[in-house]
Amino acid sequence: MREKELRLALVCYGGISLAVYMHGITKEVWHLARASRAFTAGDDCETESETVYRRLLEEIAGEADLHLRVLVDIIAGASAGGLNGIFLAQAISRGQTLDPLTMLWLEKADVEQLVDPQARAGSRFSKMWATPIAWAWASRQSGLEETVEPAARAEVRTKLGAFVRGRWFEPPFAGAGFTTLILDALDAMAAGPAGPPLLPEGQPLDLMVTVTDFHGHPERLRLHSPGEVMETEHRLTLSFTDRGHHREDGARLIADPAELAFAARATASFPGAFPPFSVGELDGVLAERGQPWPGRDAFLARALPRQAAAGQAETAALIDGSVLANAPFRPAVAALRNRPARREIDRRFVYIDPHPGQKSVRLSGKGEAALPGFFQTIFGAMSDIPREQPIRDNLEAIDARSQRIERMRAITDAIRPEVEKAVEDAIGSTFFLDSPTPARLVAWRAKAHERATKGAGYAYASYGHLKLTAVIEELAILLHSLAGPGPRPPLGRYREAISAYVTEQGLREVHALSANGASDAAVLFFRRHDLRFRIRRLRFLARRIEAMEQAGEVPREAAQTMREGLFDALTPYLARQADDFYDEPARAAARIAVEQTGAALDGVADKRGLAQLDNLADARLASAFTALPKTERRQMLLAYLGFPFYDIAVLPLLQDDGLDEFDPVKVDRIAPEDARAIRSGGAEATLKGIQFNSFGAFFSRAYRENDYLWGRLHGADRLIDIVASTLPAGRTLRPGAIAGMKRDLFRAILAEERGRLEHVPELFEALAREIG
Repeated sequence: MREKELRLALVCYGGISLAVYMHGITKEVWHLARASRAFTAGDDCETESETVYRRLLEEIAGEADLHLRVLVDIIAGASAGGLNGIFLAQAISRGQTLDPLTMLWLEKADVEQLVDPQARAGSRFSKMWATPIAWAWASRQSGLEETVEPAARAEVRTKLGAFVRGRWFEPPFAGAGFTTLILDALDAMAAGPAGPPLLPEGQPLDLMVTVTDFHGHPERLRLHSPGEVMETEHRLTLSFTDRGHHREDGARLIADPAELAFAARATASFPGAFPPFSVGELDGVLAERGQPWPGRDAFLARALPRQAAAGQAETAALIDGSVLANAPFRPAVAALRNRPARREIDRRFVYIDPHPGQKSVRLSGKGEAALPGFFQTIFGAMSDIPREQPIRDNLEAIDARSQRIERMRAITDAIRPEVEKAVEDAIGSTFFLDSPTPARLVAWRAKAHERATKGAGYAYASYGHLKLTAVIEELAILLHSLAGPGPRPPLGRYREAISAYVTEQGLREVHALSANGASDAAVLFFRRHDLRFRIRRLRFLARRIEAMEQAGEVPREAAQTMREGLFDALTPYLARQADDFYDEPARAAARIAVEQTGAALDGVADKRGLAQLDNLADARLASAFTALPKTERRQMLLAYLGFPFYDIAVLPLLQDDGLDEFDPVKVDRIAPEDARAIRSGGAEATLKGIQFNSFGAFFSRAYRENDYLWGRLHGADRLIDIVASTLPAGRTLRPGAIAGMKRDLFRAILAEERGRLEHVPELFEALAREIG
């Protein structure tokens, strides 16, 4: 049976009160991940909905001979999407439950809970003249009679009237109160029943949320003339990972709860509704709770480096992340680098858009063709248009990356016969290819590398300089990162210092990297510092064994043994790319790297120990090769020894991109318009939170229950489609299987939620009829 991982990178948009709907979707993602873990481990599922997901995975295994595991390992979000993404990341990394969050959303995401006590109307007579404004606003949102269930109309009228008569021209919602709710939610998750993490050991989870720095921070730009200018940057991305991070008890740790609360409160600080977030607000709430924040200063130096360096981190004003980056694809794409891959990968970018094609906030009920009014023009230019920009540029970048990977595959397939012949000619007698040993691998690899270098001619010169530039860049980024947190020269200074050192060593001279090959000094430099070459080589072998298994050329057990050997060899190299691998002496060397570059590079090289690591990798690979049948063993050995030929051919094309997860990326969307199995019509036909300029769910428990339930149902609908789309070409499930799975899953969700959602009985009756 083939093995495949469906890896989901979630990109979660903002949506104001549609955050409740998004909670339903992310909770369904969590259920799917839990069902997949249970399926892989052979455990029972804890809910009926998870049992249906497991049945789907079992059906795929039986019908398509494919063992599929679903992992969520990248989450990027903005505003309401960032808030939900943070909770989901904590549940996945720590094995915690999302169930307590549902009641918190339903009970606490209410205007009466969110409003600042000082912003409330003083009495029922306060601003009585403003009451008609509430009714006029409601009528512009399609009217209470049309959009609110009869049982909830009195509640919405009362809350809407009180809200409009409250404090004006200041944010109505309490910042400290919102921070408290976030911390309460994290505490509730931690107190609930916990299970194992939903990612295997060694598979990192990366979380990114966008934030807007209201005042901005200075960034240097290098120009021709003048040489340097300063520009104000307002975009921030707060990044977290559990790669190499563990608590004292060994459990995975993505971040301290205070840091997650910092990110959640900042990214969801919708302008005008909440006051801007500041560090002092969080400090005050933590002090009231008696909750410590270990590592506070280090976190601020990492999250707000420019502000911290200027001593202004505590005064930074942070607002909603969706103002400038409502669709944070870029940080999610960047997180693809350096991810382990032990088997075939189906990578999906799944973006959650709760109300596609519609503005979150509308100041006019007129059609799009009408000229915008005064306030509408100002608001649109400052906030609405940046927030709603399409994601075409992001999708085109992902598509371009996938096309480069496809071209790389075509090139390597086309030149394979010539490469294999060149390798055989280089090593002479091939009798011992059936019996690889570490010593033989070293000798064969040296001969093949020399043949590739000499045979490439002038192409090697350009390849060698490209490699040299890539190594310089990788070392500059590493040393710059290790030198922090705290004041340090900009990255460009590290790049310039290393480049100058390389020039002093003669590696830029004509003879160092030429058509005749590399000089002894260049060879030594690459042996000590070219980490990425080793990683590319092992990734290349992983792609080759995957292709051979898919073609039925090698037994599954032998392919799995080869993969495990490759992963064991690859893991130490990957570890050397992470900052937490390096000790204090290496960090101290990084802090003086600009002034004493040679000493700093020697310190990094000694800590990495790539030459010793190569010997260990050869031993692991020699053992793994012997697990393969003779014919396939020979093919894999020729791929390993021939890698320099392939690298010379494709590195200029890929520029070191796309060489970790080695399959093209596909993009899927989860939105009301895409989930039609129950009801068509999109958000307008299903969601209540879209009312009142997307604040609607804050005014009614019935609204929130409606949107949460539809979130689960829409998420279930789309997730089954996404999982089913991983089937190999030409393989399908039995007729009616997908429709039947969806129907069973919808019924299971209704059964699980009926006792909890008491304010929407009519919705349950309607859904039961529509599902059938």
